[in-house]
Amino acid sequence: MDYKIKKASLEDLEATAVLFDHYRVFYRQQSDIEKGKAFLKERFLNSESDIFLAVVNDKAVGFVQLYKLFHYTKLQKQWLLSDLFVHPDYRGKGLSVALIDRSKQWCEETGACGLMLETEKTNDIGNQLYPRCGFEYDAAHNYYHWWR
Repeated sequence: MDYKIKKASLEDLEATAVLFDHYRVFYRQQSDIEKGKAFLKERFLNSESDIFLAVVNDKAVGFVQLYKLFHYTKLQKQWLLSDLFVHPDYRGKGLSVALIDRSKQWCEETGACGLMLETEKTNDIGNQLYPRCGFEYDAAHNYYHWWR
């Protein structure tokens, strides 16, 4: 299958928003393309994340979204691989791996020390994919959330 990985821009907002909505539904959120589109538009306009799209036959079929963080022991920039999604019709074709590889390349291009991510324990696909792509499971830390 021929595909390309491209850095998304505001021009790709519509296609990215559709995929982002599918991703949110995967995580049991109510579909809301317009709210997701507004969220992504703000990220684009404020340069708050970097998004790469997997494109097949001029159609965006997957994406990865990265947020800049800083690592306290390495004293360097790192990227949070926040969101990774490939449309179910295109899974099993290497697109997730290609998006992760592009994220690793982005680390090189931006002088970052690496990528970090978290996923739900129930995400069987991700929990098999990430170790295959060279990610190491960090059992030494607990991740906590505070929501207002």
